[in-house]
Amino acid sequence: MQRRRRERAPPDSGSLAISGSGVHSLLELTILYEDAADGCITASVAEVPGANSQGKTRAEARENVIDALREILAYRFGEHTLSESAPESESLHLQLA
Repeated sequence: MQRRRRERAPPDSGSLAISGSGVHSLLELTILYEDAADGCITASVAEVPGANSQGKTRAEARENVIDALREILAYRFGEHTLSESAPESESLHLQLA
């Protein structure tokens, strides 16, 4: 039987810091862990479809799913960079801690 556990990513490793217009806030994401039949642990970010990975330990699964999240964000937002600013726009900087 597979066990499913939820964990909020702690602010020091895995939370997403968002800044724009001098305002700072944290976007809290949930990492779901499941014991796989092969003895590995799978991890996924509940709020981001496709952010899935696995590892031999929970720590390794966590590290791998955070790397997967980074790659998804780089791929999705890297393509949509504006060559010049739009008149009614502001920069929003995301940093994965």
